[in-house]
Amino acid sequence: MIYVENKDLVIPGQVLAEGEYYPGRGTFKEDDKICSSLMGLVSLRNKKIRVIPLKSKYVPKKGDVVIGKINDVRFSMWDVDINSPYSGILPAFEVFGREKKELNKVYDVGDVLFLRVIDVDEIKKTKLGLKGRGMGKFKGGIIVDISPTKVPRLIGKKGSMINMIKDKTNCKIVVGQNGLVWVKGKEDMEQLTREVIRLIEAEAHTSGLTNKIKNKLYLAIDGELPVEEEEEFVLEKPKLQDFKEEVEQEEREEAMKRKEDENKTDFYEVIEELKKKTHNKDKNLSYSENSNDSFILNNR
Repeated sequence: MIYVENKDLVIPGQVLAEGEYYPGRGTFKEDDKICSSLMGLVSLRNKKIRVIPLKSKYVPKKGDVVIGKINDVRFSMWDVDINSPYSGILPAFEVFGREKKELNKVYDVGDVLFLRVIDVDEIKKTKLGLKGRGMGKFKGGIIVDISPTKVPRLIGKKGSMINMIKDKTNCKIVVGQNGLVWVKGKEDMEQLTREVIRLIEAEAHTSGLTNKIKNKLYLAIDGELPVEEEEEFVLEKPKLQDFKEEVEQEEREEAMKRKEDENKTDFYEVIEELKKKTHNKDKNLSYSENSNDSFILNNR
């Protein structure tokens, strides 16, 4: 039995389901009941129940793309704040191989970079790199901090949400999986984008959010709501039925019938001819017998 619905807000200890359901992240099982272990939103998939926390810190995973800020410059690496309880390091050889350069002349304290997580060890110490499209130092712009769990909602299905914001504000936007978002554009558009991102974070669990964000952008930029395009009704031309195959079938049937009739006619003609020949033969036989009989009698 299920006691909650998808996207319901729940609190720690709340009973979510019992029986044939399975506990996922953010839940625990007690006796036959599945309970929430934190405050968050319910996520139902088939028979598995998860609870997504409303607020959480980023836990680095290999392959993630993140935005980080240089905290310190050491002899052979940079210390990077990646919005996580776990530290990040960018080794010098990941930037310029075996060449020896003064690190602070490349990246200095306060610089903001777009990086990729190369490796995470047992204690979650995170090794970073810059190999990949668009990786490197950001110039200008602002950083917006949101909960890492809300990043998928900000991006949207197949990038629909973030692309809509980019297109309407003409801002460059880069989203890190660690919850940091870089925005660069005209100052007023940067501030509008910040407001929109905050709104998405606050209402990520609500339905109809895409239209709400769309309306906010149009009102702020154009001063009016977008005109909904009406679907043009086009009367379809009646489709002409294709009789070609039907006609060809009829012609084939007629041809077969004619052939059968011809064969029947030939057959009957042959039969009649045979009958005639047989009749004539019978007549000849009868005549001969009569003749022979007469001959015999006469001789007597």
